[in-house]
Amino acid sequence: MFDRNLPFNDLPNLPPPELIIDNEILIKWGLASRNLAELNKNILRMPNPSMLINTIGLREAKTSTAIENIFTTDDELYRAISSQIREDHASSSAKEVLRYREALWGGYQLIKAEDRLTEKVLLQVFQKTKNSTQGFRPPQSLTVIRRGNSELRPGEVIYTPPRGEHIIQDKIHNLLDFLNFDTDIDPLLKMAIAHYQFEAIHPFTDGNGRTGRILNLLYLVNQGLLSQPVLYLSRYILENKADYYLLLAGVTQRAAWKPWLLFMMEAVERTAKQTNQMIDDIMDQKEVTLRFAKSKISWYSNEFNDLLFSQPYVKQERFKEVLKIKSRTTLVKYANELITHGIISSFYDKKEVYYINNDLVRILS
Repeated sequence: MFDRNLPFNDLPNLPPPELIIDNEILIKWGLASRNLAELNKNILRMPNPSMLINTIGLREAKTSTAIENIFTTDDELYRAISSQIREDHASSSAKEVLRYREALWGGYQLIKAEDRLTEKVLLQVFQKTKNSTQGFRPPQSLTVIRRGNSELRPGEVIYTPPRGEHIIQDKIHNLLDFLNFDTDIDPLLKMAIAHYQFEAIHPFTDGNGRTGRILNLLYLVNQGLLSQPVLYLSRYILENKADYYLLLAGVTQRAAWKPWLLFMMEAVERTAKQTNQMIDDIMDQKEVTLRFAKSKISWYSNEFNDLLFSQPYVKQERFKEVLKIKSRTTLVKYANELITHGIISSFYDKKEVYYINNDLVRILS
């Protein structure tokens, strides 16, 4: 019998022995799969799909950290990625978001090399997310999950994850075997099942939620369901945060898999639609901006238009690189033309000048 105050060492291995996939789940799976396929087709029509890591990927990073009650502003993030700001210059909240984005991108590169989800991928994602060299929780770890926890007033225990010699490693190995080798369950459903299992194992002292959400995207990429890890899944989880935690608890306490799977399939379906719409809006605006700018500015090019839509804020130095100009006077002249025609705006932050693609900011917001 489950006792929230005791380590859940009896967490069943995967596949779940109680799992029943009925028609209702299959219908939701079908809708989620269809919308995910439409999203992937949309990603592939982009001339430079990796730009989505700087746009939609950043939104995923920001929202995923917000689920953990870590908040930052769009403005700070856009300045940070345009300047390639590292940890010593960003606020603590922005650091967390930027680490998430780096973990997502690094995990994407590694899983393509590894060709499957491995312990190495899992550990690298966690370590990049938390800027840490730690591995799995040690056997003597007293990690518990509390409701309303704080340093001044610890909340009541709502879950105690598995603990003990080799237990975490054994559970993780079973999880990876299920994802990589079990062929009886569709990958999209396996992603949802494995996400619960990862959160229940809670293999790290901190950062489990963010690591688990990145692993969702990497697994979909590995299975060929996404070509880029840009499904904006954290938005749905944040908007339905109470249900998310309630349904996770339902699986732990009652093996209530059906409500959890329905929730996750709904999350994929809705998120795929929303991400699809965001890509459509970006691509449509990109084309409109290109046509308008070329009609007004003689030097405006496809390459420069790509730069403006690679990320919301662009530094002066990148303008100079793409335009291949060295004169500051010429640079200011070109920038003023863009500002006059409403294609960009600018602002100064100390000694830095940032040029803002307001249309892209509007779409991402």
